[in-house]
Amino acid sequence: MLRYLYVLALVVWLGGMAILGGVVAPTIFQVLQTAAPDTGRALAGSAFGEMLARFHYVAYAAGGTMFVALTAMAILGPRPARFAVRMGIITTMLAVALYSGLGVLREIDGIQAAAGTLPSRLAPADPRRVRFDDLHVQSTRLMSINILLALALVFWEAREH
Repeated sequence: MLRYLYVLALVVWLGGMAILGGVVAPTIFQVLQTAAPDTGRALAGSAFGEMLARFHYVAYAAGGTMFVALTAMAILGPRPARFAVRMGIITTMLAVALYSGLGVLREIDGIQAAAGTLPSRLAPADPRRVRFDDLHVQSTRLMSINILLALALVFWEAREH
């Protein structure tokens, strides 16, 4: 049962990241920009930003579930293969998700609030726009890191059984 919870949480977290980045973001931007050329990009950015913020709670819950389940498996025995490495990966993934959600996304929200408009509407040289663009790249990289780490955990699970 513990292994099932662990794998289920991993699948939800990895699947959510893959669907958000690979399906939802490109689709919402394409559809809304086509439907409303003047405001579509801004609406898509707002909608996707809210989805990403909500997904972070899913990530925190999944990471917490994985951490607790793997710890319980180790205590109840037999100890999972490469337990310390797996715990390190889970801890890293949680830290990345927390930094992304509580740091990067909050700073993005702060830029939007301070600008009174979406950063994409600011002049390209505006420092707020430059910082927003940097944060967007950073957010994408952080999710990519977590996807790669989750794939490593999936690899171990596939090999173990």
